[in-house]
Amino acid sequence: FSYGGEDILTDITFEAKPGQTVAVMGATGAGKSTLVSLIGRFYDVKAGTVRVDGIDVRDQQLKPLRSHLGYVMQETFLFSDTLTDNIRFGRPDAGQDRVERAAQVAQAREFIEHMPQGYETVVGERGMGLSGGQKQRVAIARAVLVDPSILILDDSTSAVDMETEYLIQQELKDVLKNRTTFVIAHRISSVKNADLILVLDGGRIAERGTHQQLLDKKGIYYQMVQDQYRDFDQFARGKAGEA
Repeated sequence: FSYGGEDILTDITFEAKPGQTVAVMGATGAGKSTLVSLIGRFYDVKAGTVRVDGIDVRDQQLKPLRSHLGYVMQETFLFSDTLTDNIRFGRPDAGQDRVERAAQVAQAREFIEHMPQGYETVVGERGMGLSGGQKQRVAIARAVLVDPSILILDDSTSAVDMETEYLIQQELKDVLKNRTTFVIAHRISSVKNADLILVLDGGRIAERGTHQQLLDKKGIYYQMVQDQYRDFDQFARGKAGEA
């Protein structure tokens, strides 16, 4: 795949099965978001094929194809409307019980119920009045409510603490048992439980495997893990020194 005459992705081949979680990691600009955007035909490949259920996505109508996708991005767009209507944006006929269940999966239920009017609290344009982590959780609830065949989480828990992220992951396991999930993230905690981790470097898959398999290779992924835990240790020591 190329953009503006520049090759962004080259020689990318992998298969994601129903029920699997595939994580994509790499440095900024490695092509992570571009890769998953090809699934919903936000771009079309110039060579090769992207298949969903064995059918080339270029042979599928956009609306039906995208109706099977749940896409949660780092920067979430929320409307100036109630939290209920923001969550059921993609499924306006959903009942309140389903809205609340989706919020529970996204670990949003507790903070919503503590708001002045609960689910009927009106948030400002782009989620004004909510923290970054709260906005991301509302967006995840919205995607869960759609009940997608394929869920794409594009750095969508970057503003959520690791404990909450873990709880979201556990809930998603139950909800998305027979569905395919793609996770793009920088945090190791976001990807370490994935069935397959793809490490992109220069637009190519440099490494692939499970968390443990990639650690054993002691390559790019191993170095990412080392760097993150080193940064975390330095941060923790700094906080301890302030106490």
